[in-house]
Amino acid sequence: MSDVATAAPLNPASATPENIVEVRNISKFYGSVHALDKINLSFPKGQMTTLLGPSGCGKTTLLKIIAGLLEPSDGEVLINGKVVNGPGPERAFVFQDFALLPWATVLRNVAFGMELAKVPKAEREDKARHYINEVGLSGFEDKYPHELSGGMRQRVGLARAMVVKADVLLMDEPFSAVDEQNRRKFQEDLLHLLAAENKTVIFVTHSIEEAVYVSDQIVLLSPRPGQIHSIIRPEISRDTSPDDIRRDKKYLDAVENIWTDLRKYLD
Repeated sequence: MSDVATAAPLNPASATPENIVEVRNISKFYGSVHALDKINLSFPKGQMTTLLGPSGCGKTTLLKIIAGLLEPSDGEVLINGKVVNGPGPERAFVFQDFALLPWATVLRNVAFGMELAKVPKAEREDKARHYINEVGLSGFEDKYPHELSGGMRQRVGLARAMVVKADVLLMDEPFSAVDEQNRRKFQEDLLHLLAAENKTVIFVTHSIEEAVYVSDQIVLLSPRPGQIHSIIRPEISRDTSPDDIRRDKKYLDAVENIWTDLRKYLD
């Protein structure tokens, strides 16, 4: 793909301490359905990796396997060198459908993970208020989910994931339920938060433009059974404005080249 840096699938045997998540030879079957086939990937610490591909290619399945919410049929996932056997405190998941507690206020929803961890109330509420402010929801601490717009509920979900201080943030199409204007604003806010927090993020989206805008690397998956087609590093400078980034030749070329590859699967 011209003008876009690409690489073959990373070899797990060559993993370095900089790779916080390693996916080794992961395959997944749902009965007779072969969802993923021999996936090998490394996820660099402090970077955002996006899983992108046609519908049904296994993006969310792979994300849930990394989260420990699904068991692979074969292979293993390592976080900081330890095999994943289920969910863990080093990972936080932002669900597509928000997954908020309907009976809890914004403040309690954001603080809920710390509540389960027995963090003292004053400490957890102080931290929760900080992240509520970071996602632009100050003044809504005492509101309930049904009193919020879809975009506001998604901000609550993001704040809840950020507050637990997990090393790895797993995001399943977090902005798909909001309009284009809010989606762009969320992308910018997310990059701002991640720059301050130095999180490792694994992100699922159907949007090529979104993937190129937010990602350090993009893993392009083939149709089911999902295999790695290519790994793309857009290498876009983020020292300019969001509008300038979206007009940058590297951004535009990356979007067009990825679309050219994906379109082959749609014919």
